[in-house]
Amino acid sequence: MTRTDEPVALFWFRRDLRLEDNVGLTHALKSGYSVLPIFIFDKNILEKLEDRHDRRLSFIHGALESLQKRITAAGSSLRVMHGTPEEALRRLLAEYDVRAVYANRDYEPYAVERDRQIGLMLDKSGIPFRTFKDQVIFEKNEVVKSDGTPYTVFTPYSRVWKKQLIQGDLIVSPTEQLMNNLVKTGPFPLPSLEETGFAGTDMLFKPPEIDTGIIADYHKTRNIPSLDGTTRLGIHLRFGTVSIRRLVAAAIPLSEVWLNELIWREFFMSILWHFPHVVDNSFRKKYDNISWRNNEEEFERWCKGMTGYPIVDAGMRELNATGFMHNRVRMITASFLTKHLLTDWRWGEAYFAARLLDYELSSNNGNWQWAAGSGCDAAPYFRVFNPAEQTRKFDPDLSYVKRWVPEHEDPGYPRMIIDHALARERALKTYKEGIR
Repeated sequence: MTRTDEPVALFWFRRDLRLEDNVGLTHALKSGYSVLPIFIFDKNILEKLEDRHDRRLSFIHGALESLQKRITAAGSSLRVMHGTPEEALRRLLAEYDVRAVYANRDYEPYAVERDRQIGLMLDKSGIPFRTFKDQVIFEKNEVVKSDGTPYTVFTPYSRVWKKQLIQGDLIVSPTEQLMNNLVKTGPFPLPSLEETGFAGTDMLFKPPEIDTGIIADYHKTRNIPSLDGTTRLGIHLRFGTVSIRRLVAAAIPLSEVWLNELIWREFFMSILWHFPHVVDNSFRKKYDNISWRNNEEEFERWCKGMTGYPIVDAGMRELNATGFMHNRVRMITASFLTKHLLTDWRWGEAYFAARLLDYELSSNNGNWQWAAGSGCDAAPYFRVFNPAEQTRKFDPDLSYVKRWVPEHEDPGYPRMIIDHALARERALKTYKEGIR
């Protein structure tokens, strides 16, 4: 391909698939260079996905189509590539006179190492790699104790988080006002999902909608899985199709409970940043001494929603069918796997990671370790959710159960995989022996 001599800056879309309030893109557009927007279907990530019909890839592809329409309308085009980041960027360096590369920061271990390597590669060519805070309000060491050490309990972390929040943290970047600074170019083709090794699914991309009514009533409805009482914005946060600043600004006047959910997300990101060992090991290291049963047949029944506990089975079937599970039911199913079946939390975490549309490593890991008792600020190990009691509290008329387990009263429905009282007694004994 003929080299283009016009000096350009690249903006690399990753977990920020939007034009509105995009910090890194705003800085790129203000750089004085024409900006070529790029996205890379990263082979290093894609090759680890198990399912060719992964709904998350359909969502990403739809978000890219939406971005492409708007960027094309501005007289430019989104360059979408497939390969490793290093391969893709080397190709672009050969095609363009690249003066700088801009991106928003990501905090997961793979992304941190990827960006370190890319920074070194670009530095050898004298090209700065400029990254910015975008997917969180506070990052890294911005919310820590007075002695500089990280918080490991949510309540004091959230208190300081709220105290530090000032109006300036919610200022929206004027990204859309700067679109004339994009490279003027004809349209680049958008690779099909099949070209990236995946296939289409029933998942359609829809622009995020912030339902203020749901947010205002969140404290009343958030624990009822049969109600449409949650915003379903998790996937939009995951892939950055909505700005965290926009969500926090919406939450503040309406619901502290919903705001706390956004802060939990940043708390778990802080934990992952400061304690990277949690990816593969318990936050509380003595919990790695628990003698898990890890019965594969029982795990398979849990995965398929065939445990004989209707609320557990309903949650797993909802996840398998839709890629979503209500948060209350996530806690119930996770507690059941780790306490009733004494299966290593890492097994459940990996199963959720492969299927949740809104999967984020930090939150998934943090919530699984919370349920298992091994994490920071965790539920104590002797808290064992009673599925029957949880059903009475949160699905009393069985609306949720009937939707996902319509045969729950039929003779053919599986018998309970284990009696609750026996499971609780066994869990307490095993945990006590493991962590002493």
